[in-house]
Amino acid sequence: MDEINIDKPLWDLNAFTGRFMHFLWVTDPRTCFTSEKELLDAKDLVLKVRQGQRPNNVSIDEIYRAKKLYESAFHPDSGELQNIFGRMSFQMPGGMAITGAMLQWYRTNTAVIFWQWVNQSFNALVNYTNRNANSSLTTTQLGVSYVTATSSALVAAVGYKGYLTRTASPFFQRYVPFVAVAVANCINIPLMRQNELIFGIDIQDDAGNSVGKSRVAAVKGISQVILI
Repeated sequence: MDEINIDKPLWDLNAFTGRFMHFLWVTDPRTCFTSEKELLDAKDLVLKVRQGQRPNNVSIDEIYRAKKLYESAFHPDSGELQNIFGRMSFQMPGGMAITGAMLQWYRTNTAVIFWQWVNQSFNALVNYTNRNANSSLTTTQLGVSYVTATSSALVAAVGYKGYLTRTASPFFQRYVPFVAVAVANCINIPLMRQNELIFGIDIQDDAGNSVGKSRVAAVKGISQVILI
C-alpha cells in the first residue's frame, strides 16, 4: 500500500492558483454542518495516517476527506477542536449575515451600535479561535482587547454616521458600517494577537522543526491580515 504524506498540500502553494484552491477547499462552509463525531473520526484517521498506520479498508478519497475536515475544524498548532463560529469555514456565511444586517439596519444609533457590537464580538471570537497557540492571551488581555476594539467600532460608527447624516445622501450613509469595521479591525487584530507581536511566533524549517521565534514575521503576518 502506498504511503501518503497527509501533511502535504494537495496544491502547489508556491503558485497563486494553488493557494487559492487550497484555501477555497479548507474553508468550505459545508464542513460547518459536519457532526462532532465525524470530525473526531476524521482527526483519528489523519493521526493514524500521519503515523504510518493507514487502515486497509480506507480509500484515498476518504483520507483526503478526513484531511479536509481536520484542517477546517482543528487548530493547526494545538490540534484542539475549534468552536464552530470561530472557524475560518464559518467566515463566509457568518460574515455575510452580519454584513447584510449592518447594511440593512443602519438608520438609528441603536441599530448601528447593536450590529457593530455583534460584528466586533464575532471578530474577537474569530481572532481568539485562530490565535497562535504558543502565544495565548490572559483573561485581562482578552477583556481589554475586546472592550477596546468594540468601543472603537461604536465611536467610529456613531460619529461617522452623525457626520454623514448632515452631509451625505442615504446611499453613502448605508456604508457607514464599513468605515467602523475597518477602524475597529486595525485595533482588534493587533490587540487579540498582541503576544505574537511581543514574543514572536515560531519559525520552522522545511522539516517542521522549530528553529526559534520571530517578531518580524508576526508583524508582517498581522499587518497583511489588517490590510487585506
